[in-house]
Amino acid sequence: MDGDRGRLRIGCGAETGLEAVSVIIPAHDAARTIARTLASLASEKAIIGEVLLVDDSSSDDTAAVAVEAALRLALPLRVIKSGCRDAGGSRNLALEQARFPWIYMIDADDLHLEGGLRALLAETGIQPTPDMVVGAYRRRTDGVDRHVKMPNGYTTAGLANASAYLEGRIRSIAVGSALVARRAIGQTRFQTGLPYDEDTLFWARVMSKASLAVTSRPIMVYLVSSERSDDRFMVEPASRFLQWRLALRELGDCGIPKSSLKARQGLVALKIARVHYARGDLETAARFLTVAEAAPKAFLDIWRCMRYRLKIAARRRFPVLRIQLQGA
Repeated sequence: MDGDRGRLRIGCGAETGLEAVSVIIPAHDAARTIARTLASLASEKAIIGEVLLVDDSSSDDTAAVAVEAALRLALPLRVIKSGCRDAGGSRNLALEQARFPWIYMIDADDLHLEGGLRALLAETGIQPTPDMVVGAYRRRTDGVDRHVKMPNGYTTAGLANASAYLEGRIRSIAVGSALVARRAIGQTRFQTGLPYDEDTLFWARVMSKASLAVTSRPIMVYLVSSERSDDRFMVEPASRFLQWRLALRELGDCGIPKSSLKARQGLVALKIARVHYARGDLETAARFLTVAEAAPKAFLDIWRCMRYRLKIAARRRFPVLRIQLQGA
């Protein structure tokens, strides 16, 4: 234990002469998965200066399992105790303490792919040096690999990326598929207390002022539980949506156009409508669909809104079809 309260250090950091990375991992009750996540990073330890594991209010042995794994893998681990009970807040705590020039974040149940971090770092050597490098990732939903997300459509700099990202015109970024210069992050932090989409708001704010490079190489495996993902939209949907919308609107101070913010609002409202429709709450689905229909959107999203409006009308008119249509 070092002199800093609530912090544990293991290992000696990156090899001399190599530009090093601070890896940030928020963790809550992750004893079952954290050793596997750390093991997936072991091949990159020559360029990892520190692994900041933020143990956020865990009731299991997350920290102990992580310490044991880091010792075995010779990873330079620092455990930071937190009581914020918020992944964004945990990342913020680690960002305050990160010491190395490049920041890489991954969740405690996802997997890094061997050589991915080196591939990202290699892209930082191009000229002019980018502030951020985005890679592809593999999405594993309910244990099934669906497809590889490719980072297409990005430009080299600024507001164009942030706007296109919010509007859904370019591929999304998974936490674990991007490397960001600490200087580019500056004082930008994750919104805390939000039920969803805090990652998107963070990336949009960073991208609004950052130069960007991309690689088509998959960097990590993003593990998703569809049930848990959808559950976020079921609790107090109206009040949580309003809370999120206030945070979204704050992106206007980055110079991001209002049209892009409204487009993002429509995309999230459509997602909420689809989840409530699938779970049989037609009234809530219809209300959020109205919000989605009022937002600027691409043709595909216009078609999706029309399709769900028709499906809701059909289920209201013919209740006996509810079971057949629920999963459609």
